Amino acid sequence: MPEKKQDDSLSPVPSQTGQIFEDQTYAHDAVFGEITEEGPNYRNVGWLGSAALMMKSQIGLGVLSIPVAFDTLGIVPGVVILCTIACITTWSDYMVGVFKLRHRDVYGIDDAGGLMFGRIGKAFFGSAFCLYWVFVAGSGMLSISIALNALSTHGTCTAVFVAVAAIVGFMLSSIRTLGRMGPLAWIGLACIITGILVVTIAVGVQDRPSAAPQDGVWISDYQIAGSAPFGESITAVSSLVFAYAGTPSFFSIAAEMRDPRQYTRSLLVCQSVVTGVYLAIGCVVYYYCGSYVASPALGSAGPTLKRISYGFALPGLLVTTMLVIHLPGKYIFIRLLKGSRHLTANTVTHWVVWLSCTFAITLISYIIASAIPVFDNLVSLVGALLGTLMSFQPMGCMWLYDNWSEGKKARSPRWIMMVCWSAFVILSGTFLMVSGTYGSIVTIMNSYNSSGGSAAWSCADNSNST
Repeated sequence: MPEKKQDDSLSPVPSQTGQIFEDQTYAHDAVFGEITEEGPNYRNVGWLGSAALMMKSQIGLGVLSIPVAFDTLGIVPGVVILCTIACITTWSDYMVGVFKLRHRDVYGIDDAGGLMFGRIGKAFFGSAFCLYWVFVAGSGMLSISIALNALSTHGTCTAVFVAVAAIVGFMLSSIRTLGRMGPLAWIGLACIITGILVVTIAVGVQDRPSAAPQDGVWISDYQIAGSAPFGESITAVSSLVFAYAGTPSFFSIAAEMRDPRQYTRSLLVCQSVVTGVYLAIGCVVYYYCGSYVASPALGSAGPTLKRISYGFALPGLLVTTMLVIHLPGKYIFIRLLKGSRHLTANTVTHWVVWLSCTFAITLISYIIASAIPVFDNLVSLVGALLGTLMSFQPMGCMWLYDNWSEGKKARSPRWIMMVCWSAFVILSGTFLMVSGTYGSIVTIMNSYNSSGGSAAWSCADNSNST
């Protein structure tokens, strides 16, 4: 029996940046406790796997609404706002890694909230974290139903497709560790990027988008700058925020990395690829389609290419749904069993609690997906209300928590600049959250008024294939 070594991850010393475990037969983690061969290995994600999981938590649902957001904002304001959000969220994501290394008993954003704001902060951010990913999972199920409708030309009731998405999502999300999800993340990432690139290339070589008038000469009516009302514009901005709002998942990913010191490397790969893909997709598709861009964007190149692109993208949408069900399920699971041997052992209690957590998240997400079945509206609401809250304000507070008292002793120019930057992130996040939520709620109300509220649990084709 090999001797167990004690990990120093419980040490409060900020300068110690992590522990690499060479012997896989043992480990003591500040979050998971004793990790042995008798149970799941929660600390088994490499830096490349982490990059894939990060990218998959970003590139999934939000990218499908970027061309539509550009249609509302205009291509130049859209690009500027997208790049601004990319810069702010990259810093926020970086702060997640820094905070995790300095406080290694932190597992999720609720732990960070507890350190900064006490029990109220822990409860608030924990609830917001779960609610956010439940809504995202609902968006994922809705996007899968759109894909299945497109592939089958509305082969059956849409409510059935949403239920199928929920069942498959539950089965995949019940994989217990992110380490085992890494290969699936790579597959899902490759598939959804391929599907999006098919549409991007197709709209560039086609004479006109399928929704445009088919008679006479047609020229794209893209706008350099949009002129939409404030409510519509801020809703479009919320969609762009949602495209980068994978930040809350980065806590969980960092917690399961073999070497958390490589977190920044994974982050830079993630944000570089994500931003490049978003800019390429958004600009090219909107430039060639103009106001006739479809939502989601995969339907912009006509029925045949829509089925082809959704065929490629479907595995990616499934992996996204798997991941966003897994994250809140894992969070609740750890909170229920933390400090118990059942957390890391293959006991009956372990399996019952784990499957109950993923099933509960799946069920609630299914209800949301069926009750708010308008893709754009759901994406905007989630991005505005919860995506911003999870990706902006807490990270500004985290920097102030770690540096405020120390910097006051010697107010260097860098410290003053970082205080101002943190305050800007907090204030801009609050503005986007409040105004974006208002715009999204107004849009959803208008949608329900126009449809008479009959869309909930509807059998109607949500892919416009028929």
